[in-house]
Amino acid sequence: MLGAHAHPEVSMHTPSLADYVRCLDRGDMQGVGNLMLASAHKLARAGADFLICPDNTIHEAFPYVQPRSPLPWLHIAEVVAEEAAARKYRRVGLMGTAWLVRSPVYPEKLDARGIQYVRPADDERDTMSRIIMDELVCGVFKQESVAYFLSVIQMFKEQSCDAVVLGCTEIPLVVDDKNSPLPTLDSTRLLARAALRRAAGGTA
Repeated sequence: MLGAHAHPEVSMHTPSLADYVRCLDRGDMQGVGNLMLASAHKLARAGADFLICPDNTIHEAFPYVQPRSPLPWLHIAEVVAEEAAARKYRRVGLMGTAWLVRSPVYPEKLDARGIQYVRPADDERDTMSRIIMDELVCGVFKQESVAYFLSVIQMFKEQSCDAVVLGCTEIPLVVDDKNSPLPTLDSTRLLARAALRRAAGGTA
């Protein structure tokens, strides 16, 4: 897009994951939002033009963050919902942490486009969340855990889903279109590509 070896200037800031997890565990979305805003202000001072957050879960704090942000954001679920609509998917399964799957982050954006969604059952949601936080985040990749993710996707397929949202940065480390029973919507890569388009002067 920009020429050999070229990419837009990128700056990153993130507090410790532990700070976010403490807020999430106590349901403190304002606390999550304050952490996000602290990063936003540092990046604004560094000269950023706009912001992205590749962590799906903390997007639940966006209603608090966006009105107070010094810079505009691309919303990860908005980007994924746009892609789902472009691919003409009508019903998708949701994968991610328990915090995300319980939240309105994806349902709101999918509903706005008339796209149905299926959440995993509570036990499936909690098992996936444990695998993400206790294994994938720590760089541990177990064959049986990968098989579990694929079994959940198979259940989505049996519930008439035509795609699955990989709504967690770590899930694409072990699940992609090569092994998934359904086409995947990789939120991490979709957001990165949308950010590249925005930074290169196009639309998100």
